[in-house]
Amino acid sequence: MDPALTLATLGRRIRERRGLLGWTLKELASRSGLSARFLVQLEAGRANISVKNLAILATAIDASLVSLLAPSEEAAEPLVVALLGLRGAGKSTVGRRLARRLHVPFVELDRRIEETAGLSLDEIFALHGEEYYRRLERQALEKVLDEGRSLVLATGGGLPTSGEAYRLLARRALTVWLRADPEDHWSRVVHQGDRRPMADHPQAMAELRRLLASREPLYAKAAVTVDTSSLSVEGVVEAVAARVQPRHGSVSGADRVR
Repeated sequence: MDPALTLATLGRRIRERRGLLGWTLKELASRSGLSARFLVQLEAGRANISVKNLAILATAIDASLVSLLAPSEEAAEPLVVALLGLRGAGKSTVGRRLARRLHVPFVELDRRIEETAGLSLDEIFALHGEEYYRRLERQALEKVLDEGRSLVLATGGGLPTSGEAYRLLARRALTVWLRADPEDHWSRVVHQGDRRPMADHPQAMAELRRLLASREPLYAKAAVTVDTSSLSVEGVVEAVAARVQPRHGSVSGADRVR
């Protein structure tokens, strides 16, 4: 057992118990006979406490020693798997199935942005522009990550172009690039019934290739890259799930999967 983690868990439990009782630190000090200064350090996880004083404190807050010292099941960081890629990469399809596989919720960041703005993405860009969208994107991302729960997150295709948001995501989530060839992106979007890529835009494929080429260096910074062009949806899910260690939110080797 990690001593630092034990002290941090003990301090948090004492602080929570004191809060439930509605006591101030001064009142807890009076009831336990321990100094308020020491209790501040204890609740912050930075003070050792003798068994005798811990027993006295447990009695004062009507808690058992076992409840205060038991290993914390909450100690593991939440696992957030963030899927990256252009539209047509399969983020929504793969994300939903991966979430079911990992038994966690699935969240689409763009839907959170729309809920915050009360507008569709098209309306956000048309009325307020990209800068406003990026600001909402960062705010929505922070809120999702601050929920403190494990989940699978489908990000917007342009999120990696926002350095601040991408750095935040990289710090707090396992980033996975669902890589695909331009032709795969195109065919998947069209298969979904979206004809917009080619509507009044004869150079749409050339534009798609240019966009993908410009963003590839950013996507390639992801912890894991899965080449989806050669895999089925279930194959992609398996490839990502195999590299996830749920209790630690890490990967088994940041690498490329074909």
